[in-house]
Amino acid sequence: MEPDLGSGRGPHRPAGQQWQSQASRPGPAPLRVTRIAPARRFRLPDLRELYRYRELLYLLTWRDITVRYKQTVMGASWAILQPVLTTLVFSVFFGRIGKIPSEGVPYPVFALAGLVPWTFFSNGLVLGSNSLVANVSFITKIYFPRVLVPLCTILAGLLDLVIAFAVLLGVMAWYGIAPGWPALWIPFLVLVAVLATCGVSLWLAALNVRYRDVRFVVPFLAQLWLFATPIAYPASLVSSKWQVLMGLNPMAGVVEGFRAALLPTQFNAAPIVLVSTLSAVAMFAGGILYFYSAERTFADVI
Repeated sequence: MEPDLGSGRGPHRPAGQQWQSQASRPGPAPLRVTRIAPARRFRLPDLRELYRYRELLYLLTWRDITVRYKQTVMGASWAILQPVLTTLVFSVFFGRIGKIPSEGVPYPVFALAGLVPWTFFSNGLVLGSNSLVANVSFITKIYFPRVLVPLCTILAGLLDLVIAFAVLLGVMAWYGIAPGWPALWIPFLVLVAVLATCGVSLWLAALNVRYRDVRFVVPFLAQLWLFATPIAYPASLVSSKWQVLMGLNPMAGVVEGFRAALLPTQFNAAPIVLVSTLSAVAMFAGGILYFYSAERTFADVI
């Protein structure tokens, strides 16, 4: 005997009641689809997006710090050996043999004060320019602001800068030189060095994605830049009318600023520091704008 569907009694519910019961059950939440596509035109950096990925910047920076000295014999000692050994070479050939003046301070301290910020800049230039190519699988598989890759490589070098700066203070103490209140300018000069390093590295990193021979140009460029910066010689040897032009090199102001802030030199480094600061800001702005304009093709050509 068939049940009475109209009365609602029996093993089956009325059709309307069954439909309402199924509709009241909670279903899966609708999926939110985000489509990621390259920008169609020139765009400015999205600061809110960079802020959202701040934890990724921290993790990538820490990864670079740990990987840099993983399975190395000397470990973090390389941060000390590189400027110290270069100082010894400069002291022999430029200080003792070449008789280059050192603005009234011992030449080893004079040279090391310039090599500490320069080593940070040089390492950041080489590693930052190759950072995108070294993370191909990371870049082509997931989305994140690509600018974080060279930035984290450069920020990881700040640890080496701190270690080398501690060595510089120790050498100054050995020669009986104590820093005064002008040493408070050091954080500002480090910021200028970071801006200059980021600006040049962003240019080179974006170019290296398309032109792989950039990695051969960067070490040669760093070599030329070394001698164009007053590290082995004081800026006072340069004619006053050319000192402002020298300041267009951002590291010239950083190096002379380090010496003026830490050592009892008589050279007025303020004009060079001012010009170098403006140059570093311009380099950073130009580098990040070019990087974002070239970013849309990274995944296709890397």
